[in-house]
Amino acid sequence: MYLATTGRRDAPSPSATGGGGRRVPGVVLALGAVSLVTDISSEMVTAVLPLYLVLGLGLSPLQFGFLDGLFNGVTALVRLLGGRAADRGGRHKRIAGLGYLLSAASRLGLLLAGGAASGIAAALATDRLGKGIRTAPRDALISLSGPPETLGRAFGVHRAMDTTGALLGPLAAFAVLWATADAYDAVFVVSFCVGLLGVLLLVLYVPGGAEPVAPRAPAPPARAALGDRAFRRVLYAAALLGAATIGDSFVYLLLQRGLDIPLDWFPLLPLGAAAGYLVLAVPAGRIADRVGRRLPFLWGHAALLAVYVLLLTHATSPLLLVPVLALLGVFYAATDGVLMALAGPALPVRGRAGGLALLQTAQAVARLAGAAGFGAAWTAWGERQALWVAAAALLLALAGATALLPAGVERRDSAPLEGSSPKGQHP
Repeated sequence: MYLATTGRRDAPSPSATGGGGRRVPGVVLALGAVSLVTDISSEMVTAVLPLYLVLGLGLSPLQFGFLDGLFNGVTALVRLLGGRAADRGGRHKRIAGLGYLLSAASRLGLLLAGGAASGIAAALATDRLGKGIRTAPRDALISLSGPPETLGRAFGVHRAMDTTGALLGPLAAFAVLWATADAYDAVFVVSFCVGLLGVLLLVLYVPGGAEPVAPRAPAPPARAALGDRAFRRVLYAAALLGAATIGDSFVYLLLQRGLDIPLDWFPLLPLGAAAGYLVLAVPAGRIADRVGRRLPFLWGHAALLAVYVLLLTHATSPLLLVPVLALLGVFYAATDGVLMALAGPALPVRGRAGGLALLQTAQAVARLAGAAGFGAAWTAWGERQALWVAAAALLLALAGATALLPAGVERRDSAPLEGSSPKGQHP
């Protein structure tokens, strides 16, 4: 059993998908453009939403935190529904498009809500619903776009384009606010128009979907992916490591407290990590294709462990900022797309979106639990003691994940995975 075989019989051939040779498949570039434009739209709103809700409408930080946390949790669970729906008849593009459209429409919801809390909650829920629905079908399309041995590069290119949008979004939002004298409504209108452009790019340039599926053959439930031993190992490893992750917000807060960073500069901290992610995403994907995805995935979490160690040993050093943000960029570049490339080939075509959705949901829920646990430990014992516990937990999780993902897990000279179908037949 293995994860990155070139002999997978139920995966589309390079010639069929345009992914032959060393070129990045056109569908990956198209989806990258869609994600870039959509992230500009999303991050425009994300950048100004705390100011709009807390300063503009007078919501308390507790109310804002509750809304944001609740809907982020809902996003993780909705992914399962999006993956299941996409696998039914190979409707990956259609379901992903619905998710992108819902997110774009949510910008109008914020505009129409005015100051009504119920309207704001509904708009935020719509945005999270759209994000949850589209993620697994989009990643399934990427994983089906070319031969398994090039998936690291494909996901790296997509994530780099996606992160470019995340960097440009806040800049666009503040440019609109500057040009309109802090008119938040103008940000929502521009964000809506940019979001619609992303949907249009998807409709025009992304091919229809995965390999056709017999209409009477029902898609397997997401939990059916657990029947594959290799996929289970990846799922358990991702969840174990996710539970030992404290969350970026806590890292930025620890940086701010240790270095006494002015509050006006605090929103710029994520941009440093995102810039590192952008620069390293494609090289990390290429390395993963050459040495196997297992090692970069583990190395990425080792980089996160180094972040914790630096925060513990050099908490007040002015030289701390750059290496911490750089290591966060390494962490995401070596784990985000690489994890999808690691798990994708272990799943049959007809269950690809559902399986990836199950993996993403397990990781997201584990990270949510890890962040909540760190927050509770901080409250009970203080930030330094809580960080020691987090570092120890991540070290143990790395040891466990290394055992779950043995060195031969990506063997390329094995027989096809369990559950693969004969060539030319649908699974």
